[in-house]
Amino acid sequence: MIEIRTRGARLPALGFGTWDLRGDNCRQMIPVALELGYRHIDTAQSYGNEAAVGQGLRDAGLARDALWITSKLWPDDLAPERVPGALAESLERLGTDYLDLLLIHWPSQTVSHLETLAAMEEQRQAGRLRHLGVSNFTVAQVAEASAAGFELLTDQVEYHPLLSQDDLRDALAACDMVLTAYAPLARGRVAAEPTIRGIAERHGKTPEQVALRWLVQQRNVAAIPKAGSRPHAAANIAIFDFVLEPGEMAAIAGLGRQRQRLVDPSWAPAWDAA
Repeated sequence: MIEIRTRGARLPALGFGTWDLRGDNCRQMIPVALELGYRHIDTAQSYGNEAAVGQGLRDAGLARDALWITSKLWPDDLAPERVPGALAESLERLGTDYLDLLLIHWPSQTVSHLETLAAMEEQRQAGRLRHLGVSNFTVAQVAEASAAGFELLTDQVEYHPLLSQDDLRDALAACDMVLTAYAPLARGRVAAEPTIRGIAERHGKTPEQVALRWLVQQRNVAAIPKAGSRPHAAANIAIFDFVLEPGEMAAIAGLGRQRQRLVDPSWAPAWDAA
């Protein structure tokens, strides 16, 4: 497993996403993922599965310091006075004393993210989380937080071969931040792309494996694909035994001009152009 080492962190470049996993399936998949070699587990308050993730972690029985656990604050809990309680509830559901990473899930339309980050930083200093981050933030919003002195580890955004994030990726890398890609397989659409299919055939891999490899082969880029079955999870992690050539990387990057954004709710910010 490749690790991204920056800002005092050792973030596994490939994590196990849990969006849309529920109940027994979620609980059962956590030990499976850890057995396969995943160490980064990504969840969120809004997923409604923190308790199932926590039970799965207990079932797996790995030492806490062998894991990386990420969760996210929903906009309803971004007021500074709500952060401590919301974090405490997440920790209780997950069965842990601290998070490796806590993210603002979406920029709030009513609360200053600088105030939220200040409250999160207080929790970091109290030992309840190791690193601060954001999700679905634009270049300008990340720059504002950085200028205010907050040391953010990552911005988790939609990123896959069909959606260019060049400006954001480069801005984050320039300040030693990580771009964490959610929906990294474009909800299955990458499998239909002839360019990716051709590269996959040359390497004896699946289109999905090529798409994930393309992501983690970039500087300071991580990915968190979801999997609801053992074969799917095993296939997603089998991407560290081959390397894409520069021409292949460029060919896949060119597909991003399609701008196929799949996650764009009414509360989203004005996205960056590229």
